[in-house]
Amino acid sequence: MLVFPEDDEDKSAECKNDRLGVLPDELLLQVFETLAQLGTRKDLCNVSRLNKRYHRLSDATLYKQVLFQTPELHLTFSESLSRRPRRGSAINEVTLAYPSSELSQLALGAHVPGSYIHPSRFDGLSRTLSIMSNLEKLDIAVPSDLLHGIGSLFNGPFDLSCLKSCKLFYQCPNDEYWDLRENIHIFAHPELEELTLRRAKFDEQGFNFLERPHETALKKLHLIECDINDDGLGDLLELPEALEEFVMTHQEEPEPELEESSDSVADYIQALKSQSESLISITIDSPSMTSRKVLRMREFGALRSLRLNWDYQLFAKSSKKPRLHSVGLPPELEMLEFFNELGTDAEVNDLLLALIESKSIVARHWKTMVVVEGDESILKQVKATCKENDLRLDIIGAFDETDSDDDEGMGSKSGDSADSEGGSE
Repeated sequence: MLVFPEDDEDKSAECKNDRLGVLPDELLLQVFETLAQLGTRKDLCNVSRLNKRYHRLSDATLYKQVLFQTPELHLTFSESLSRRPRRGSAINEVTLAYPSSELSQLALGAHVPGSYIHPSRFDGLSRTLSIMSNLEKLDIAVPSDLLHGIGSLFNGPFDLSCLKSCKLFYQCPNDEYWDLRENIHIFAHPELEELTLRRAKFDEQGFNFLERPHETALKKLHLIECDINDDGLGDLLELPEALEEFVMTHQEEPEPELEESSDSVADYIQALKSQSESLISITIDSPSMTSRKVLRMREFGALRSLRLNWDYQLFAKSSKKPRLHSVGLPPELEMLEFFNELGTDAEVNDLLLALIESKSIVARHWKTMVVVEGDESILKQVKATCKENDLRLDIIGAFDETDSDDDEGMGSKSGDSADSEGGSE
């Protein structure tokens, strides 16, 4: 929290008839933050009018989190912030969330009165973000008219230098995908740790060679309903120093249809190979995606959790060609989850049972498998094989069973303890 210095003489003069005034700034900040958390921001505004010291400390709390639900509110705040740019350093979290219809009466390129920022640099609703020098969390859900202006923020090395978490979603006409190319430099941000992209598209070109950045601090990447080429993604994933969590989700029938995305899970596993030494969790929730070949993931030495839709995304569907490779599970894998029912491919079901039987050899740290209710005969086979090989089976949606098998800690376990990460976005 940024607190500006103040002369000791002025501070003592203000505190003569003020019991709160004897408290140090750090303790007063805690008091003001508690007031804000209790929903008494109006009272805190009143306190801020008492003297300069309270005004300064209250600003650090009142402006810590800012939500813009209309562009008019955003513009009004921009005018205030342009006159008092120091106030921008108190802001830690910003959310921009308003629909396209809200922009119809506004001039996006208009100069903000009193602003020292040249109007040609950013559009009128996004350039104010650059003043927020201590911003740590940015959540964008605005019309695509602001795509270029906000994207320009990520081009410079000094704007938003403290940013740790970012969510980007631009509302396009006809619900189309927005072009990630305009915001591509968000991947070059040196300090960003969490990035969520919703309904973005990206082709196979990746970064231009001349603009390729150094390693970044990105730890979590979530691609929600995006149309991302696997080769382009592979290029982007060479940048993080140690990515730990990857989530990619699609609807069962994406609208509009995916043009850049591959239809094979194996292609995206290949794209993740540059992060194989650091990834701890991989979630690919794409019901329409298949796999043309068996997954080989022995290089993913740190992976503990793998979530897929179908068992045949792991094994590849039945084919007339002989299988020359068996599944290469990550050596440290602890949890394997399938979002959809097992047994839709008979050959794959046999391969799954064989994999469980060889668990002690191919994945000796494998502790849990999570599935959903489906064909009772298939589940019975899987349940028995899991019990024989000391593998816990969680069946989402099943009723608790009280037979002796469950009392021994094996067999079917019901509940919602293993929800999809992609579904929570």
